Amino acid sequence: MFNTGLFHASDQQPDASPAGARQAFLLLRTVFTIASIAFGLDKFFNVLTDWERYLAPWINDLVPGSAHQAMLAVGVVEILAGALVAARPSIGGYVVAAWLAGIIVNLVSIGGYYDIALRDFGLLVAALALARLAAPGRRSSPRTPMSPAATHTSDA
Repeated sequence: MFNTGLFHASDQQPDASPAGARQAFLLLRTVFTIASIAFGLDKFFNVLTDWERYLAPWINDLVPGSAHQAMLAVGVVEILAGALVAARPSIGGYVVAAWLAGIIVNLVSIGGYYDIALRDFGLLVAALALARLAAPGRRSSPRTPMSPAATHTSDA
C-alpha cells in the first residue's frame, strides 16, 4: 500500500460504532434542518444575497410569475424541506438531495457558478448520507444501537 506519511491507519477507517453513527446523524440532521430553514427564510429578506441572480432564465420562463415570486416559492420549499429533515430525516435527506440536484442543474445551466454547484454537490452527498443513516432498516441505525442479539449469527 502506498503510504505518504500523511495518513494513519486509524484515519482510513471510519468510526462505524453506533456512537459514531449517532454523532454523524445528529450533525447532519442539525445542519440540514437549520441551513434549509435559514436559506428559505432569507429568500424573503435577501440578507445573504440577491437570490434572483441565481435563477436561470430558462427556469424563470417556465415558472409563472416573476423571478422574485419564484424565489419566494423556493423559500417556502426550503423551509418545508428543513422541517421535514427535522421530523423525518430518512425522507427529508432524499428531498434535500433532490432539491440540491435541481439547484446544481440550475447553476450549471447559467454558467459562471460552477464553484457553488460543486459545493452543492458535496452537500447533496451529505444529504444522501443523512438519509442512509436515518434509514429504519439500517442494521446499526443511529436511533437504535445494535443489540448483542442482532449481531449473533446462527450456525445453522
